[in-house]
Amino acid sequence: MLFPTSLVGSYPQPDWLIDRGRLAGRFPPRVRARELWRVDPAYLVQAQDDATLLAIRDQERAGLDILTDGEARRESYSNRFATALDGVDIDNPGTALDRSGHPNPVPRITGPVKRRHAVEVDDVKFLRANTAATIKITVPGPFTMSQQAQDDYYGSAESLAFGYAEAVAEEVADLFAAGADIVQLDEPYLQARPEPARQYGVKVINRALEGAAGTTAVHLCFGYAAIIHERPAGYSFLPELAACSCDQVSIETAQSGLDTSVLTALDGKTVILGVLDLNDMTVEPAETVQARVERALPYVPAERLVLAPDCGMKYLPRDVAFGKLAVLTEAARRLRAG
Repeated sequence: MLFPTSLVGSYPQPDWLIDRGRLAGRFPPRVRARELWRVDPAYLVQAQDDATLLAIRDQERAGLDILTDGEARRESYSNRFATALDGVDIDNPGTALDRSGHPNPVPRITGPVKRRHAVEVDDVKFLRANTAATIKITVPGPFTMSQQAQDDYYGSAESLAFGYAEAVAEEVADLFAAGADIVQLDEPYLQARPEPARQYGVKVINRALEGAAGTTAVHLCFGYAAIIHERPAGYSFLPELAACSCDQVSIETAQSGLDTSVLTALDGKTVILGVLDLNDMTVEPAETVQARVERALPYVPAERLVLAPDCGMKYLPRDVAFGKLAVLTEAARRLRAG
């Protein structure tokens, strides 16, 4: 199929599940933020399952071809996995600068980073049991997690990143074994911290994806539109991913008006093309979304494009998010029809 459609990862969680006002009023948490959940802890897993089903059914109703679990069980894209590892002290957090330059509580590294158990395998099994579609699951990438931690053990940011890469590699293997068709690593800090990214970013991602038994993707972005409103004219780190072993690269082009000629540097990769502007609270016309796709076609052949939002839709009102997904699938239908 040409122009398959997909979420990047997240979909808006229902208001009855999470306090969306408190969620929107802060940067994505790096340590646990249990105060965001509205549901009694005794019923939280059941409530998260129900919210996941809603996310799955909304994606199916909108006509998406590749489904995720909507990340309904997560307080942020990264903290659920990052705080489940050994060698990480979350009760006595450290501090690190977020991508806007503000200090943020983060996991404090006090020993070797190791995965003590699978974190998202049950999520994949639940998703697989509730749809026949192609499914994708997302995991925070090792480079980004290394930038979202205070290192009191390794003494080297690169060594810490490789510690995370070992844990991610184990998780990726288990996710494919559990039924995932696509596993995506979320690596927004490649863009936010381009200098260390050039030194070891691709190396640690390749280690995390070594031996992967299915389709792999890497997502990098300019940050959630609800939090970081201004977009630069281009990526500070993107052509470097040509050397990455991933099959797909997920980028945003809608809000930034990205010069899509840069995509020629990713020859051979499938591009997950962000064509929904998540800073726009209106549902853009299908013609607008189609035109954003057509901007990329001189540089990426149609058979190597997947259509998606710019980034995760976590912070959007649910009705707006659903409307945008419906428009996305309509734009794909028009493109297929020629």
